[in-house]
Amino acid sequence: MEAEALFRRQCAACLKEDGTADGQRLIKLVLETYRQANRNLAEQSRLLEIVLNHLPLGLCIFDSDQRLVVSNIRFQQLFGLEVDDTRAGTSIGSLIAKIDGLEKAGARAVARESRSDGGRIRRREWEMNDGRIIQSVVTVLPDGSNISIHADITEDRKAAERIAFLAHHDPLTGLPNRIRFREQLDTALAARKPDDQIALIHLNLDRFKSVNNTLGVSAGDKILRQVADRLRALAGSSNILARLGSDEFAILQCAREQPWNVMALADQIRRELSEPFFRGDKAVELSVSMGIAICPKDGAETELLLKHAGVALSHAKSGGRRGERFFTSEMEAQLESRRALEADLRKAVHNEEFELHYQPLYDMAERRICGFEALLRWNHPTRGRIAPLEFIPLAEEVGLIVDIGRWVLKRACMDAITWPTDIKVAVNVSAIQFISSDLEEDVCAALAISELSPGRLEIEITESVLMENRDEALPILHALRQRGVHISMDDFGTGYSSLSYLSSFPFDKIKIDKSFVNDIVDNKEAFAIMRAIILLGDALGMRVTVEGVETAQQHDLLAQEACDEIQGYHISSPRPALDVPKLLAGSQPHGKAQAV
Repeated sequence: MEAEALFRRQCAACLKEDGTADGQRLIKLVLETYRQANRNLAEQSRLLEIVLNHLPLGLCIFDSDQRLVVSNIRFQQLFGLEVDDTRAGTSIGSLIAKIDGLEKAGARAVARESRSDGGRIRRREWEMNDGRIIQSVVTVLPDGSNISIHADITEDRKAAERIAFLAHHDPLTGLPNRIRFREQLDTALAARKPDDQIALIHLNLDRFKSVNNTLGVSAGDKILRQVADRLRALAGSSNILARLGSDEFAILQCAREQPWNVMALADQIRRELSEPFFRGDKAVELSVSMGIAICPKDGAETELLLKHAGVALSHAKSGGRRGERFFTSEMEAQLESRRALEADLRKAVHNEEFELHYQPLYDMAERRICGFEALLRWNHPTRGRIAPLEFIPLAEEVGLIVDIGRWVLKRACMDAITWPTDIKVAVNVSAIQFISSDLEEDVCAALAISELSPGRLEIEITESVLMENRDEALPILHALRQRGVHISMDDFGTGYSSLSYLSSFPFDKIKIDKSFVNDIVDNKEAFAIMRAIILLGDALGMRVTVEGVETAQQHDLLAQEACDEIQGYHISSPRPALDVPKLLAGSQPHGKAQAV
């Protein structure tokens, strides 16, 4: 209708004055209209070609006979085709034969199909020879023709697979994580035959936190990867290994003849992890604690087996580390008791249920008490007095030692300010306080609130403080010493590196552990070691205190060796603060020590 109307207008425009038609003019108008239509069609074709060949997706259209009608350059690129391969009229079969890859195995069987108003939609995947994955979405029209859109989904698929991997694996070591390990344990327990036994080892690196503190987190991560590699080699393909978090790992061993097989594996783990780990040219030595539970004896359910292996691990660590423990029913009761004690300890910190007892430090030259060591006591509201060895390690493990240590510093300084000005007070400081608190600030706060002279406060540290936290501890010790606080090394001689640490920090005093005193009366070798340490302290300009002196014979021998100070039951047992005046009154200069 539009063409007819246009032709009528053209005829009307060609009429002469006499009413006849100008044929030449009419031909020109018709030809011009035809040429303009061709130009418009060519422009549209050019624009369509530009759009098709700049699409980020591959596109192709097949007619009802499955012959190619049109395709774009991206289609050729995705499937590795040449221009001649994609000429109009090419059959779909010949195209597929030239594709540089194959449809993914099983993809056709699981291809998803849905319907839309325009026809059926099918999804396919192709695995190219260069490793790329191409996804095709094919819309099949009612007449059998189809339109296909193709996309390279390689990176998206890798990202999805990475996300799925990280959901079930540890990113640092590549081992299964806690979630995946539970799934694997579920599967193993479900598949277990009546005569089969499954052993679960829950292992933890001893004091690994000190590695991160001294060498840095990146070095710690490198060592954890080395640990994982060694465990992977030990576990092999027959056992299941996982990293549960931080420095915790687990191994699932499905084998008969338990516990012999798991004992052999635990022995291999202990020996392998005791070999030095290296960060550059620096060797790091580690030890490991392990808890072991065996199915079905210790539980046939995932949660129960994990719990009991964890309970056994807790006992291994509390038993001195460096070993393994098999779960027993008594352990669970002990763990419940420990949890109750921890809850009570937290209440004790809040309610200040602690008190300090003081054991005298006796000056051998002046033959009088010259100071006191503050010793912590816990008066439980229902259980009575709880021994320090029972609650202090627990306080260190759960981090409560920081608050307790802060209280001890303040209380000791507040008590000492009431004593004569020439009497000092010694306070033990845990290695944890160097890591988890501002020890320098805590000491300064205690001195400020009590108005005690810094020279009357003596901080006692053990070798473990320097062994585990050397880089953090030394600046703090130097800062305290510059303020006038005295620093002493406690339990000297019980560690491996006591002598080396004496050269790393100018201690004011070394305290010889009581284990060296026990046999000095009857054992010449023990006496010789004691004498050597006293001479060493004198040569280094450090006072020497001998702990654990319990007899007059020990006292007299040490007096002959010009020992500076002694401490022990021969002088007095630890006593409440109210007894300090009485102890001082019984200790007269140039008189004989009074045992109380």
